[in-house]
Amino acid sequence: MPAEVVQWLQPQTCQTLMDGTFGAGGHSVALARAMPEGGRVVAVDRDPAAVEVAADSVAGLPINVFCHSYHRIDRILADAGVESVDGVVLDLGLSSDQLADRDRGFSFTGEGFLDLRFDPTSGQSAAEFLASSTEKDIADTIYQFGEERFSRRIAKQIVERRKQRNSVRTVPDLVDICRRCVPRAKNHDIHPATRTFQALRIAVNQELAILTDALKRLPAFIKPGGRIAIISFHSLEDRIVKQAFRDDERLEVLTRKPLRPTDAEVAENPRSRSAKMRVAQVLPKDELR
Repeated sequence: MPAEVVQWLQPQTCQTLMDGTFGAGGHSVALARAMPEGGRVVAVDRDPAAVEVAADSVAGLPINVFCHSYHRIDRILADAGVESVDGVVLDLGLSSDQLADRDRGFSFTGEGFLDLRFDPTSGQSAAEFLASSTEKDIADTIYQFGEERFSRRIAKQIVERRKQRNSVRTVPDLVDICRRCVPRAKNHDIHPATRTFQALRIAVNQELAILTDALKRLPAFIKPGGRIAIISFHSLEDRIVKQAFRDDERLEVLTRKPLRPTDAEVAENPRSRSAKMRVAQVLPKDELR
């Protein structure tokens, strides 16, 4: 939703903006091109691979890219040499580059190792989580973060394989289990592994905890009148954003209902069909609710 991000963050009036989920650089580039002379975008991504290739996509534009998690805004701005920004955008979906990398496990059509970490140098991979967790913990994770009704069947099969010293290590290993445990839906063509992969990705990257923490931190580093635009892709994220925007006295909600991508964007990029964008504005201290 680059057009909507530009419309709501109003980069033409800004000096410094932060893109907390750089990915392939789409939002950063759109914002930088609309900013006045002297303005710049501080771009951030947890994925070292995204940062490594960023130089090509931002060449000639006022964009500085850092390898950080967006919730550490204090460290990010210190590295960038600024105290506050005029606005922040977070796009919580996977980037096209991550989905295209068949060696990291983000796409269940791949053949590679079941990693699923945004930063492969930190934390526990999905395969390691499945190899070390109890059947109950696996089932609860898949149900809580993926809203998968057949989570207990899947967890049981994962643990059975482990007992046979044939642990789930690769994308096809887990896809095969999901195919056998999750009946095909009659009314839509969602892949049987979709919710399980989503759940494990959220778990190993601590995505909801980081989002919750970021929502507490961000308003303190945004100038009065500055805006936060957050694009989410499933109900768990959207619920957290909606509640945080509503309950934080430092914020005024600008979008009563989430904004959705246009039909033209969905036709061009089908993965955008589930996107929801909410926007809030930071209030001056004398206007706090």
